[in-house]
Amino acid sequence: MAASEAEGKPLIDETVPHSARIWNYWLGGKDNYAVDRQAGDEYRRAFPGVDELARQARHFLIRTIRYLAEDAGVRQFLDIGTGLPTVDNTHEVAQRIAPDARVVYVDNDPLVLAHAHALLTSTPEGVTQYVDADLLDPEAVLAKASGTLDLRRPVGLILSGVLGHVSSHGEAVRVVRTLVDALPPGSYLSLHDATDEDAGANEAADSYAETGAVPYLLRTRAQIAAFFDGLEAVPPGLVPITQWHPEHQGGPAAETTGFGGVALKR
Repeated sequence: MAASEAEGKPLIDETVPHSARIWNYWLGGKDNYAVDRQAGDEYRRAFPGVDELARQARHFLIRTIRYLAEDAGVRQFLDIGTGLPTVDNTHEVAQRIAPDARVVYVDNDPLVLAHAHALLTSTPEGVTQYVDADLLDPEAVLAKASGTLDLRRPVGLILSGVLGHVSSHGEAVRVVRTLVDALPPGSYLSLHDATDEDAGANEAADSYAETGAVPYLLRTRAQIAAFFDGLEAVPPGLVPITQWHPEHQGGPAAETTGFGGVALKR
């Protein structure tokens, strides 16, 4: 029996585009359907920079995990809204640096759940786990993650291009605050999202919302900055994702609408 069936989850709907599968398509993956490719192509027509945004968002995530594991000494990671597996997943980057790293992925999409086995690989010294939970219920996320992570010790919290699925900015702030407040001092938040500063991106997002898929809300730079309130920014702070420690990205990159940063909880 499929994992989604075993847990009472609905079967995968191939008639409605889904952001995780579209993202996979933009990154050159094969875990997507015709409806996702069509929606991805339509988004690209309005906002040609979306493929570059997807690539650079992935590079930003990799660089922040390297920083957390190598420079900050973080050994526990909570990656919420992980999406479909691709190259250099969180546990692979972290455990190359720290084989004893413990990583919990969180998502609630049936296709991601069906591919969870691809994430559940680990070094002998470490742990990699997947939990089925909803970002909108951060208390449940924390309760399930605590089965693998010791929430009394520092955690690297990762919210990688996922908060746009929370339609209310106030609710998105509440979700982030609930998660951060549950973590001890010495924990970090790695977060990035797309801004509303490009007319084509706004048009594409509006059209995407009409496809029947869960809309993705683009926010202002100030709204993204609000997610880091009360935390100590790691230099260079909240910046375009291509400018966050670009010395580690392997070469020049085109600018995108994505902004992100890493911050420490004191």
